Amino acid sequence: MTVKNPIRLPPLKVLRVRNPDKPVANPCVAVMSSVLACWASAGIQGRGCTTVENALRACMDAPKPPKKSPNSINYHLQRLSTRLIQQGKKAKKYGNK
Repeated sequence: MTVKNPIRLPPLKVLRVRNPDKPVANPCVAVMSSVLACWASAGIQGRGCTTVENALRACMDAPKPPKKSPNSINYHLQRLSTRLIQQGKKAKKYGNK
């Protein structure tokens, strides 16, 4: 079965992908919350918190992973948008029929 009149989508003013890079969660947040909970229950000078404090220090001193290059999808969409503009809009822009 073929469709005689295909559905046409309305033209887009700007081609853009919203926030293609998702923020990466910090792995030390869970350990830090454990330290804060230990301090809240035992006090800051509590001796039972030393193992959790050392775990936090080890997590903070660990080497950070290399920074990932940013996603360039929006740059390429902007660059190619001139080729994606409908011919009717181009003709009106330049006064051609």
